[in-house]
Amino acid sequence: MRTKAHAFATSLIVITLISFVQAFAEGNDREAEVRSTIEAFYKAFDEGFTQPADFATEDWNHINPFGGRTRDREATLKEVREVHQSFLKGATETIESMDIRFATSDVAIGTVVSAGSGFTSPDGVKHGPGRAIRTFVVVRRGKRWQIMQDQNTTIHELP
Repeated sequence: MRTKAHAFATSLIVITLISFVQAFAEGNDREAEVRSTIEAFYKAFDEGFTQPADFATEDWNHINPFGGRTRDREATLKEVREVHQSFLKGATETIESMDIRFATSDVAIGTVVSAGSGFTSPDGVKHGPGRAIRTFVVVRRGKRWQIMQDQNTTIHELP
């Protein structure tokens, strides 16, 4: 009897450990997939959003640093392509840090601090290189992670 109880307890411990290791590995894979999706956004930014935006959902919402909001992937792409063909032509963003948190198994929040190149805004004001913080809501749709919403905020350095 003691041997059966010991074998049963050992089996439970092994099953629990296997489940824990598997969940840990899946969590790392999820985070890597979310990071890859956000990195695809920054690659598209650096390329002027010239390619299809497979990294974003069809109902993507984009909030720019001036507070404008654009809804829908096609409308968002139209807007970001226009600004990247005009005053943001050649502008780049480099990720400095990225933090990923999971709200659920299918929803992640990414917070990215980035360094951007300078540009001259449409009102003629020259903006030197600067930093921004962007929040992404990334969702799993089927087997893919995609950006559903992003908000970009300029970081104003204090003197």
